[in-house]
Amino acid sequence: MSGRPLGAQLSHMLKARGIDTIFGIPGVHNVEMYRGIEEAGIRHVLARHEQGAGFMADGYARASGRPGVAYVITGPGLCNIMTPMGQAYSDSVPMLVLSSCLDEAAARRGQLHQMRDQQGAAATVCDWSETAQSAAAAYTLVDRALAEFRAGRPRPKHIQVPIALLGQEAAPAPAEAAAAGTSGPQGLAGLEGFASKLRAAKRPLFILGGGLARRAESGQAADPAPVREMIRRSGAAAFMTYAGSGLLAADEPMSFGCYLGRAESETILGGADMVVAIGTELSECDLWRNRLGHGGTLVRVDIDPEVLADEHRAEITFRADAMAFVRGLVAHLPQAGAAAKWDAAEIAAARQRWRAEADSDRPGIVPICDALRAVMPQQAMIYSDMTQFAYVAKEVWDMDRPGHWHHPTGFGTLGYALPAAIGGALARPGLPTLCIAGDYGFQYTLQELGTAVELGLAMPILLWDNSKLKEIEDAMVQSQIAPNAVVARNPDFCRLAEAYGAHAAEPATLDALQEALLAALGADRPTLIRMTPALGA
Repeated sequence: MSGRPLGAQLSHMLKARGIDTIFGIPGVHNVEMYRGIEEAGIRHVLARHEQGAGFMADGYARASGRPGVAYVITGPGLCNIMTPMGQAYSDSVPMLVLSSCLDEAAARRGQLHQMRDQQGAAATVCDWSETAQSAAAAYTLVDRALAEFRAGRPRPKHIQVPIALLGQEAAPAPAEAAAAGTSGPQGLAGLEGFASKLRAAKRPLFILGGGLARRAESGQAADPAPVREMIRRSGAAAFMTYAGSGLLAADEPMSFGCYLGRAESETILGGADMVVAIGTELSECDLWRNRLGHGGTLVRVDIDPEVLADEHRAEITFRADAMAFVRGLVAHLPQAGAAAKWDAAEIAAARQRWRAEADSDRPGIVPICDALRAVMPQQAMIYSDMTQFAYVAKEVWDMDRPGHWHHPTGFGTLGYALPAAIGGALARPGLPTLCIAGDYGFQYTLQELGTAVELGLAMPILLWDNSKLKEIEDAMVQSQIAPNAVVARNPDFCRLAEAYGAHAAEPATLDALQEALLAALGADRPTLIRMTPALGA
């Protein structure tokens, strides 16, 4: 291993650190990064656009619990992946982006792919962006990124290496230091006293976030059993955020479901004497309002200190791993459980009202969700895009397990679902993976169909085609603005998919939709399934 160029040594280092897949596009400025990929035994997935490579890395990370890694070139390559980096930052996804950079950018102008401040540009959408000026620095930064993914809130990192340095001979990376975990008791002092306060509360309410649904770095899915036991032993009711979907069983009588964004939830929160939010930012995209609405004591549990000191002003805070907190709390609650402190009939009635509201807000989607869910295989993992179909589904579709529905929350980018689903499918070979996209957003990254076909992924692509930007049209109408620029001429999506080598289907009934989905899951390549509003009418 001695005497190899640094670009090759970096690939060998990543392999030694457990990285088995890299997403990217080779170019003249990062060719040295590709010297060692095959030699190291790493699978490289060729995206059709750096945005696709970034979303693939994101989807891979969410499905596996391990960092998603991407290789890109200077300038436009890095700019193209900045949207996925911003999305990964919003959703706390461990993504490592390695790029080349120009050797000298201050004294020379007019170079290929030159930017004024490449490192600074990347820093606006990730946790940190650094330049390695030596092989030792490159190795240190890689290990720093991987360690921070494990020890704190995982967010994307960017490391850039000068082109000439990538081609220079370098010694191999040092052995990896022992990794520190986050599942210990740190931050859980006072848990016994808090458990007493929870037992004394008359109407306690939990808000269960994505921090509880996160996969372990081993790839092990989150176990919802401790969360469900916490609800049983405390007698509390609970909301799940969209990212926390599946933490509670669909038939849990104390579950308000994923309807936290409904306006009426503010009244319900106001009637609780204690609200305990675990592993959630309580952001605008969780609440769809500026205030939580609680009237009693607010308790926050999060690994990120910034969350614990935000505008919601919690009276009690625990800086701790979300699931470690739940396990610790359960140990201090009576094993026999507590009588329910909320009326199950009122909770069920509220869920029925909100489901009806969702159906009324965006007609025709709820029946399609019900038909798909009825035949969806266990362990199916879903990646959705910014589309009305997903907005409805995230509320009304009861997931049977956590961490299996991934959506571009926060940054809210279009074009996420298809490439992210590709990354997710590669992370879980042999398990069902689906993509849900709208007709407009799908066209942001539809070229990644080529990658999915090359890989032979049996992946259904559920395309919601209402031939317009319907959510924007509705917003304009509600704002008394004459709808403008919301209708675009669409291609024949089925023929387009076939041109890429994919299968295509256009079911006319819900029964036919179910058959198409099941056939797609057993196919030898991806299948685009076009759904229109007429299907659910």
